[in-house]
Amino acid sequence: MPKEIQTQLGKITISEDVIATVAGYAALDCYGLVGMASRKQVKDSITELLGRENLSKGVQVRTVNEQVIVDMYIIVSYGTRISEVAHNVMDKVKYTLENTLGLAVDRVNVVVQGVRVIGER
Repeated sequence: MPKEIQTQLGKITISEDVIATVAGYAALDCYGLVGMASRKQVKDSITELLGRENLSKGVQVRTVNEQVIVDMYIIVSYGTRISEVAHNVMDKVKYTLENTLGLAVDRVNVVVQGVRVIGER
């Protein structure tokens, strides 16, 4: 369901795909993040690393009672502290969505789908 914002000049409708794309680009700025993972179930411990053109496939956006909930599926770099990377992603995504799109973000949930050595495909 798209997010609607009412202003004195009119109504702004932001699709969930746009929110997911902005969240994906914000997450890519975080240190220790290799990339976004597909939301599909992992088979044989192999995760699909998404390219920049498919970032929204690694993000799920839900709107509940005027609050936005974002689920991020990520792959982190080997040797980084996973909890720190996840907290950085949560903070960066929430800050970016609130300041760029003017949304009230309730939660950013991070699901770590895998760990990769940088340079590994």
